[in-house]
Amino acid sequence: MLLLRSRRSTTTTSVVRLLYLGLVIWSCCCCDWWYLSTPSHYYGAHAFTLVTFDVDGTLIQGSGQAAEASLHAQAFSHAVRKVLASSSSGNSNKNQKDIPPVAQALPRELYHGSTDGLILLRLAQATLDMDATESFPYLPQMMDCMYEFMLSQSKEDATSIGKYISPLPGVMEHLTELANRKDSVMCGLVTGNVEGIARLKMKTVGIYETGVLAEACETQRIWDGTQDIAFLGGFGSDFCSGNIVDLDRNHLDRGEQIAIAVQRCQRQLAKRHSGTNNNNDPPSLLKRVVHVGDAPADVLAAKALSERTLQNQVDDELCVGMVAVATGSYPADLLQELAGSPIPGKWEPVVLEQGMGDPMFLKACGL
Repeated sequence: MLLLRSRRSTTTTSVVRLLYLGLVIWSCCCCDWWYLSTPSHYYGAHAFTLVTFDVDGTLIQGSGQAAEASLHAQAFSHAVRKVLASSSSGNSNKNQKDIPPVAQALPRELYHGSTDGLILLRLAQATLDMDATESFPYLPQMMDCMYEFMLSQSKEDATSIGKYISPLPGVMEHLTELANRKDSVMCGLVTGNVEGIARLKMKTVGIYETGVLAEACETQRIWDGTQDIAFLGGFGSDFCSGNIVDLDRNHLDRGEQIAIAVQRCQRQLAKRHSGTNNNNDPPSLLKRVVHVGDAPADVLAAKALSERTLQNQVDDELCVGMVAVATGSYPADLLQELAGSPIPGKWEPVVLEQGMGDPMFLKACGL
């Protein structure tokens, strides 16, 4: 009887141990499932905001002569003439033809708020009667030519790039404030400008010196001559569809540039975390991207990105904000109409009539 009781006791103990072990395994599985399926902010990840800025009409303003006389405006005509007209050796008319400024050759809606790539292709079609399919293969060469023209001109005359352009009201003050928030905010440009040209502009008008622009990602091009003033962003030289017929490409191309900036920001955050001495530190994850721009293309590009998050084509935890500034060529009511209704946590647009001169600018960014 004693032996029987001992066996029963042993059996009971074994069963209890097995049940306990099963409970432990089940608990661990539940914890793993919770960790993997729960949004990152529940387990200590550091939330970051990416703020991207358009350039012309958002950060800087041009005088009435800027569209025709600025160095950037001259660079388009120079590149089309040097690359395309000179390459058309079989057509003496093309080879000898002068290329007028963009503002004279194209209607305003075909260049304002567009990207450098699309503008080059449209200028070639308007002045040389070249179809985009014919000029598109030369696009990288034309962009290089634009950059080299501006770089060489700036070396001859340090003030040449800054002629006709200057920072808009409130820009320097708010950028300086953002530069002090690098523990939770990363800033860069999303612009249709060729990247090297954007660098020259930011240096010339003093924006680069604010320290607000984040370090460039290793995926970005060097652009010899400006590698020391590189910064994060998505640029006209990063993507161009080549489609000059569909006007929606004005904002869809820019939308691709925002997506490129987002990917580069995420890469930088991952690199920053992997470089820390303490691997137990929570990661920094991008939770919000805010684009600041003055044109319909800016609003529609940011809106397109938010729609991609809703369709789970990109990070479905990402909130897309838009600060539409009426400091360019478009009125606030038009920008508001294009922005539409907000979707809390997904699409959060704000329109500021005074642009970055508005005291509520940082709040509009969600900061």
